[in-house]
Amino acid sequence: MIDRVAFDDDAGVLSVSFRQTGKYVYYDVPAAIFEALCKATSAGAFFNDQIKGRFQCRRDPERRRFGPNA
Repeated sequence: MIDRVAFDDDAGVLSVSFRQTGKYVYYDVPAAIFEALCKATSAGAFFNDQIKGRFQCRRDPERRRFGPNA
């Protein structure tokens, strides 16, 4: 489900790249949540329980779409 994650500690911004749907940016995420995500046995389960729906998010504005629906 999750391909990679990155965290900007100063801004509290978590970037999550999903294998199927691309990259999303989550705002005002505490560093402790990122640290716990990195240590979780299942990153997907942790994401669903502790991040999804709890923080403001949007698709990465740098992501470019290609194809007929772009």
